[in-house]
Amino acid sequence: MRFIMIAVLIDMMSIGLMIPVLPHLVGQFTQSQGDQAFWFGAMMFAFGIANFFGAPILGALSDRYGRRPVLLLGFCGLAFTFFMTAAAHSLWLLVVVRLIGGAMQANIAVANAYVADITPAPDRARRFGLLGAMMGLGFILGPALGGILGDVDLRLPFVASGSLAVLNWIYGYFVLPESLPFEKRSAFEWRKANPIASLMGLIDLRGVGPLVAVLALTTLAQFMLHATWVLYTTFKFGWGPRETGWSLMVVGVVSVLMQGVLLKHILRRISAQRLAVIGMCSASLAYVAYGLATESWMLFVIIVLNMFSAATGSNLQSIVSGAADEKIQGRTLGAVSSVNSLMAILAPVAGAGMLSLVSDAPRGDIRLGLPFFVGGLIQALALGLAVWHFQRQRALRAGISQA
Repeated sequence: MRFIMIAVLIDMMSIGLMIPVLPHLVGQFTQSQGDQAFWFGAMMFAFGIANFFGAPILGALSDRYGRRPVLLLGFCGLAFTFFMTAAAHSLWLLVVVRLIGGAMQANIAVANAYVADITPAPDRARRFGLLGAMMGLGFILGPALGGILGDVDLRLPFVASGSLAVLNWIYGYFVLPESLPFEKRSAFEWRKANPIASLMGLIDLRGVGPLVAVLALTTLAQFMLHATWVLYTTFKFGWGPRETGWSLMVVGVVSVLMQGVLLKHILRRISAQRLAVIGMCSASLAYVAYGLATESWMLFVIIVLNMFSAATGSNLQSIVSGAADEKIQGRTLGAVSSVNSLMAILAPVAGAGMLSLVSDAPRGDIRLGLPFFVGGLIQALALGLAVWHFQRQRALRAGISQA
């Protein structure tokens, strides 16, 4: 567990470094705030569509050849993406680089499969929480450093990110052990590795089919936040890379505190299902609050108060993982990654599109919060569906026990 946590930490640091500066780099090639929002959305769309097709293939390959070689391939993809972004001098090249990077990137899905390999089903929610805490720690260190470096030169964080990805490849090659023994590996089948087949297999898992829709809606709302956060804070409050980096660092601190410290104690008292419901309720309110904020300091308060939402993804993922056979953990969690990627296709189109519609609004105008208001409604819909599903499952179990 220690080995994969370190790999994920370095991975998320490299990604976190570039988040505060990528929208500003896009702004160097555009003439208006509306164009900036559009092209940033186009780049996120490119990454998402490539990852939608690539993630289940890489997940299935990890079931056949092991987790380690696929992780090493992902680290190579990250390094290529970051170095090429640093060297790019046109919008079309940035889009092409994001396409290639998305196709080679399934590190989080494979890391989750790695954890599933080495963890009994009852402990997976806690272990996924630890992995989430490493992601949060990466988001403490990465965005803060990215904001500082971005103030010096907008391309410098991408060079630093690429260097970290190379470091992670070296660590993975020489240190990271394989988690999937030969006897638990399964044959690779193109028919089952395509994203549509993977999603159908996910829907057919016993007792968790409706959670696919919950995962999709929750991820869509979350990615709409991700797709618009930097530009929203820039348009509404005049933030630059440094302020954005600090805000993302606070997100990381909250995530580490929730998933790395509090989660194991909370799960002793309430179920993963109930905690997921609490997290979705918190997120629904937080999205609306982000859009209503009139002062920038309010965003930091909302981030802290929205702490319970940090555990939602790991809890839903543990439920899905527990329903899948040990031999298809890579394919299953690759399919979960495909759900995320599909939402990553829709989120920038929806979020950046809505932000473009209101980008001419003056600084501080409440209309700039439109993507967050819609995100809150989407998250509320996911909450209602999850409550219905969990109640239905309890009723079915009660009926079986009485019979």
